[in-house]
Amino acid sequence: MQTPGSSSVLEAPCTTAADRERLILAYAPTIKYVAQRLASRLPASIALDDLIQAGVLGLIDAIAKYDPSRDNTFKTYAEFRIRGAMLDAVRSLDWAPRSIRQKERTLAQAYATLERTLGRPGRDEEVAALLGIDLEELDAWLTQARGVSLGSLETPGLGTPDGDAFTLHDLLATDTAQGPEAHVEAHQRTTLLAEAIEALPQQEKVVIALYYHEELTMKEIGQVLDVTESRVSQIHTKAIFHLRSTLTVLLDA
Repeated sequence: MQTPGSSSVLEAPCTTAADRERLILAYAPTIKYVAQRLASRLPASIALDDLIQAGVLGLIDAIAKYDPSRDNTFKTYAEFRIRGAMLDAVRSLDWAPRSIRQKERTLAQAYATLERTLGRPGRDEEVAALLGIDLEELDAWLTQARGVSLGSLETPGLGTPDGDAFTLHDLLATDTAQGPEAHVEAHQRTTLLAEAIEALPQQEKVVIALYYHEELTMKEIGQVLDVTESRVSQIHTKAIFHLRSTLTVLLDA
């Protein structure tokens, strides 16, 4: 699904203030859309307006740095920078208590341990047993871990030659304007990701597909699966932990 407001815009360097203003106006709906999707996975204390402001700064940065000689469209580059600026803003707030961050790290370690030991994603019962907690408490931990250390949760462990990290959204998105080298690199990344997604439990596969490919909101996915929005968030968080651990194993192989 294409993000709104970004289909017929400048694909060359901006040379005038009017060009920059036109791009900012054209991408305003995209910035709001990305901010709303991100906000749905964050505590209410993080204001939507702050995310939007960060997204505008990310777009301005993209306008200044875009190089049309490289194998990506301005649309792809701008959306990458918009999301990145919002994630940076969230990280800088350091809103989560130390206890929540510790639970996120403990969960990540548990999922990684089970992946290495079993050769597959760990089931809820196995994760809970390893942590010495019951399933109800595991659900509570997953709810609390939602949105914590977004760079860690969103980045599956792959990057660009420039050192930028790809999010799942970047890896699952398609860009028909890619050149041959970029296409090969994208194919290698998506092949690894496809293997990791294929190993996910079925419900997690569905949530990942609906959220990142179909770009439904958590609420809309809940309506499709006939579960609460909170439950969708838990499933999404589990899927990210599973993908992180599986991709780590694949990259080390």
